[in-house]
Amino acid sequence: MTAASSPAVVREPDGGPVKPGPSRGVLARAAAGPRTAYLLYVAGKLGGAAVSILAVLVTSFFLFRIIPGDPVKAMTRNRAVSPEQLALLHRQFGLDAPVWQQFTDYCGKALTGDLGISYQFHAPVGELIAERFPATLLLTGVAVVLYSALGLWLGTRSAWRHGQLGDRLNTGVALTLWSVPSFWLGLLLIIVFSVGIGPIPGLFPTGGMESGSATGFAHVLDVAHHMVLPVLTLVAVGYAQTLLVMRSSLLDEMGSDYLTTARAKGLRDALVRRRHAVPNALLPTVTMVFINLGHVAAGSILVESVFSWPGLGGLFYQAIPVPDLPLIQGLFVVFAGAMILMNLLADLLYPLLDPRVGR
Repeated sequence: MTAASSPAVVREPDGGPVKPGPSRGVLARAAAGPRTAYLLYVAGKLGGAAVSILAVLVTSFFLFRIIPGDPVKAMTRNRAVSPEQLALLHRQFGLDAPVWQQFTDYCGKALTGDLGISYQFHAPVGELIAERFPATLLLTGVAVVLYSALGLWLGTRSAWRHGQLGDRLNTGVALTLWSVPSFWLGLLLIIVFSVGIGPIPGLFPTGGMESGSATGFAHVLDVAHHMVLPVLTLVAVGYAQTLLVMRSSLLDEMGSDYLTTARAKGLRDALVRRRHAVPNALLPTVTMVFINLGHVAAGSILVESVFSWPGLGGLFYQAIPVPDLPLIQGLFVVFAGAMILMNLLADLLYPLLDPRVGR
């Protein structure tokens, strides 16, 4: 390896073992000005996101082709279909072409926004996703906002009063709910609050998004009534992770010298927590919040299936048994793309929260 290509190293003053130094990207940004350093940081993150999108396209094409089953035979089940008709359907869906040709056609169309035609719905995949997305956005968006705010609030207070009864209670409940499968909790809530058990009557619908043809404010109330149990399921499972991450991050900050200095200046404890400790503990939690926002597109496949919610999660569940390859692939690209986009936004937000990031 030449000197120009060797990684930067730092030698110990006492002649001890050599330790790896900063990466080339960090050194390049350090040598540049603040503005140039940030632009290099942004360019690196954008390049990483582009590579991730290409990896998603490759994965979405090959991963779901290992699902056993023939889509054409599944769609013509219990029907008298001749071999010639089966061959014609395979040709119409492009399933008779070599795999490499199917892959190049798929990537070329996906990069232009064409996700194909659904086998079972006989409609463009993009239109199906656009039709179901508002229901998923409503359900998961409300849940993400609620459990992110709840997790941040409880995590901050648990860490600030760590070791006390409230901290032990919050941590114990969070660990318990974090380990509970969401579909199991959803079924339990349906049994207790929809079907009714003992003295508890059935208060909420068992599934769906609406029950009738109500309009105006009555329709809003009807949708909200149907949302209670699925949102409660998502919040109960989701807030625990945010709480534990925020608690751990804030505990790492609580022994820092700058907090001791702030207290020595006579600042109130609540002010020290709000203005000094919490902002410095937010980076890991910001990542968690943006990942949760990425889940808004994916929704929760299991929760939407349990509550028969007409969103993208239920659509994905319907597409798997066929298998409806264009629909599965399109949903996978949308789900993964949303996660990549949210992670990219979190990376771009980091320098605003901590100027040391990107330098």
